[in-house]
Amino acid sequence: MRILFIGSVIFSAKALKKLISLESDIVGVCTIRESEFNADHVDLSSIAEDAAIPVCIAPNINQSEVVEWVRGHCPDVIFCFGWSSLLGPEILGVPKLGVVGFHPSDLPANRGRHPIVWALVLGLSQTASTFFMMDEGVDSGDIISQVKVPIYEDDSAGDLYSRITEVAMRQLEEFLPMLESSKGMLCAHCQEPGASNSWRKRKPADGLIDWRMSARSIYNLVRALSKPYVGAQFEYGGHLVKVWKSSLETSWPENLEPGKVLSVDSSGAVIKAGEGAIRLILLDPVVEFTEGDYL
Repeated sequence: MRILFIGSVIFSAKALKKLISLESDIVGVCTIRESEFNADHVDLSSIAEDAAIPVCIAPNINQSEVVEWVRGHCPDVIFCFGWSSLLGPEILGVPKLGVVGFHPSDLPANRGRHPIVWALVLGLSQTASTFFMMDEGVDSGDIISQVKVPIYEDDSAGDLYSRITEVAMRQLEEFLPMLESSKGMLCAHCQEPGASNSWRKRKPADGLIDWRMSARSIYNLVRALSKPYVGAQFEYGGHLVKVWKSSLETSWPENLEPGKVLSVDSSGAVIKAGEGAIRLILLDPVVEFTEGDYL
């Protein structure tokens, strides 16, 4: 089965390496050199070149020259994992077995942008690793493999990203031979349109900490935007400070104003939130707080 691979993020790199380790017949790789959108961007060129796989740098995946390059490699199937733009009908129509996509959510729920970030921001307790047959919609095609993935209270974005990736690599190894033997008749199930919602693109303002938020909401925001993402931020002394790690605090009185520095020690600074208090553990740059100050 001739596979053409499209991707540009950490997950893409893991999946491409997995396929190479399985000795899959990868006939070409489309990737991009850099990304203004994906904080977890990876240029797949070196991985492909090390395996003697032809590479196409494709800033516009639907450009006619790219479509012709893909068509010229005669793929039976395309794997598109970690790509920030929709594939047009021309490229979707190239492989006889279709285009397999991936989305780290419990489809049909939570289609759209930043699924790992939003799942953590919203404090969800579960997500999923989902492979599906791509159509012209957004994460709307028939599902071919889905495994639930738990979200733990102390998960960072990196923790959840890694757990989903581990699950997905096992799925990939399982359905790959079934896809090849099915001749395009792989068992899949349609998504229920009435059960779907779509998460929007995250804006810079979504990453700003407002001390009037509850401590729980701040904590979820910090872990959602932790590495490999851009970091939650607050303004202090005219500069933006990133928070990479925090923890929830208990036993602080509620009759104190949001943003007040309650204590400072070697473990960080405790800040009063709109409800509860939060300890800031890892900051960039490091900030020297004074107890009693206001942020």
